[in-house]
Amino acid sequence: MLRKRRPMMADINVTPFVDVMLVLLVIFMITAPLMQDGVDLQLPKETIAPVDIKDIPNIFLQSNKKIFWNKNELGNLVDLTRSIGQYLQGNKDGGVYLQADKTLDYGFVMQVMATIKRAGVTKIGMVTDPTG
Repeated sequence: MLRKRRPMMADINVTPFVDVMLVLLVIFMITAPLMQDGVDLQLPKETIAPVDIKDIPNIFLQSNKKIFWNKNELGNLVDLTRSIGQYLQGNKDGGVYLQADKTLDYGFVMQVMATIKRAGVTKIGMVTDPTG
């Protein structure tokens, strides 16, 4: 008995493609929140008109008293003074923005502000969350 040959199928099997896409989707869903840019702070909320942000350095103070200079972690106030000194070499009248976590004690924030002033910065902008 002679069997008839079936014609060859030219359809693409998309099941493996769908499996790979679902795995990639899950990977991106997990890693996307980890790729946040910046330093995690809880800024104080104020209902004031926002000002234009200039292209000047940001100093971040986290709730655990870690100090960051433009997203680069510094070890202590001496490192902050050194970073400010390097910045002021090219920008004599430069200013900085200070972003401090709202849970920090007032004394630490004032200590950092005094360090910034002693390093030679005369213009310090305090950043808040404008959503109020």
